[in-house]
Order: sequence, then C-alpha cells, then structure tokens
Amino acid sequence: MIEVTELTKRYGRGHRVRTAVDRLSFTVRPGRVTGFLGPNGAGKSTTLRLVLGLSAPTSGAVTVDGRPFRGRPRGLRHAGALLDAGDAHGGRTGRAHLRALARTNAIPAARVEQVLHEVGLAEAGGRRIGGYSLGMRQRLGIAGALLGDPPVLLFDEPLNGLDPEGVLWVRGLFRRLAAEGRTVFVSSHMMAEMEHTADHLVVVGRGRLIADESLSAFAARAGRGTVTVRAAEPDRLAAVLTAAGATVRPGPDGALAVTGVGATRIGELALEHRLLLHALTPRGASLEEAFMDLTADSVEYPAGEPR
Repeated sequence: MIEVTELTKRYGRGHRVRTAVDRLSFTVRPGRVTGFLGPNGAGKSTTLRLVLGLSAPTSGAVTVDGRPFRGRPRGLRHAGALLDAGDAHGGRTGRAHLRALARTNAIPAARVEQVLHEVGLAEAGGRRIGGYSLGMRQRLGIAGALLGDPPVLLFDEPLNGLDPEGVLWVRGLFRRLAAEGRTVFVSSHMMAEMEHTADHLVVVGRGRLIADESLSAFAARAGRGTVTVRAAEPDRLAAVLTAAGATVRPGPDGALAVTGVGATRIGELALEHRLLLHALTPRGASLEEAFMDLTADSVEYPAGEPR
C-alpha cells in the first residue's frame, strides 16, 4: 500500500518558487489497478519520485507498506518501478542490465531469465539496449520492475511505444498483478486504455488532488452522459430537445446524440409532442470526457484557438 499524506514539493527560492505538489493526500490500496491521471505539469512524475525516495518532500510524508521507501535495503524486493524507459545504458545488453539490478538487490540470477521470458524479451536479452525499439525498452523497464517480485509496483507511461499486442499484454499483466493482491499504480495519458484497465483513479491538477474514487464514480461526476435517440421524425425531435436546453448532434445513420437532457426527460418530451421513439439508449461519459471536464481549470499550458 502507498500512503501519501499532505505531501508538498517546491522548487526554487524567493519569488521564483514553484509548487509541483501541493498538500496532496491519497492512498493506493492493494488488489486493484489505480490509475494516476492529470494534465501535463500536474505533478504526477514528481509524486512518483517522492514515493520512491528519489526526491525529498518539502513537507508531508509518503510511505510504502508503512515505511519510507528510501530507508528500505534491497528496495526492488519491496517496490518495483518503471519511470523512464530510456534510463538504461545503451551499451549494455538487456540481460546484463537486469543482472546488475539483481546483484545490487540480492536477487537470484535465475530471476533475470524468468522476467525476460515474461515480458517477451528472452531472445532479445543478449542484444544491446541501444538497438532496442521504444516498445522493447518499455518491456525491459517492466522486467526491471518485476525483478524483485515486489508487492508494490509503479509505472509511469508504460504504454508508450507499445504495439496493440503489447498494450493488451500490459493490460492483462496489470490486472493479474492486482488479482494477486499487489498494489499497482499506473500513470498514463492513454485515457481509452485506462478506461479498460483501472479500477480506481487518483486525479491531480496543478499539484492538488481533484479526485480519488472509482472509475465509474469519476465518469458519472462529469455529468456529460450522452443519450442516443432514434425517432420517426428526428428533425422535429431535435427542435423540441434543443428548445428544452439539450445539445443535439445528428449522426450519419439518422440517430441523434443528445447531451444536457436525460433519457427520462427525452421520453417525456417525446410523449408530450406526440413523437414516436424507436430507441432511447443512455451512455455515461467516457473517461476522456470526464477527465477533460474535471481538469479543465487545471491545465497549465492550454492550447490556443486556431486562427
């Protein structure tokens, strides 16, 4: 389990002080995949470094299974992490890189071959890392995280560079690790994939906590659910719904995508105006829609409108 309590990290001095993490508190529990989301500059990578003791907090505390991670000898046995897939010497082979990690953490050499096989790099283990693709480097980084068979695992953007097969493999890996009772904490910008992978979300913006809740609760809180409507007279229905405050987008197949008015109200309006409905299908907001809604005020570098 990872426990973050009133964690703050500032950089700089005087009027140049920048707060990267601001009184952040949350708990990452075992047995589920927790997604860590936020706009660029939200403080996600800084938080992960603070969890692993790679940076010291300005104030607050963070523990891994009840203790600060920095004070743990043989750290890979307690927590494994992939923070940067490029953080491996290009002149070494993948096997040599993992063997060095194993020696410094008193991990048997046989474990190196096990994780190389698990991540699909058994045949590439003898090749120099400098010749690896980004996807292969990601797999090597995941192998390093798994090396000590730890109860806590942290991954920062683990899907970058992976092909579709690799993405499916990572999704299954994370779910299996969580099912084994491990703590799995995953930072990613790939919303569609997080929607299929995460059970719980921690969302931050400008270093502060925005949400700490289940994926379904987060999506529901955005309030941007869409109702797909098929009607005998779609143009008339669209006019009625628009007058009632809804936003209506006609689809190429004749269906209407309606937001701003719920399915029950759509049915009532159709009955009131004697409009025949063929189908009325509510759909909750996607994770991406919810994320954009709830982090809109926390984007540090918003893109300008096209000219």
